[in-house]
Amino acid sequence: MIDQELLDILACPLCRGSLEYDKKNEKLICHACKLRFRIEDDIPVMLLDEAEKFAE
Repeated sequence: MIDQELLDILACPLCRGSLEYDKKNEKLICHACKLRFRIEDDIPVMLLDEAEKFAE
């Protein structure tokens, strides 16, 4: 589980917008950019090349 203090300061690397934490799937979601960022060993992987695109 990711620390709440870290979640509070993280932003999307593309638009600098807020992120939603998907606890069930261990991902951070930017709805504005339609990107999901995975979390490995409690560390968010915030690289654009590693992000997963999605359609709502």
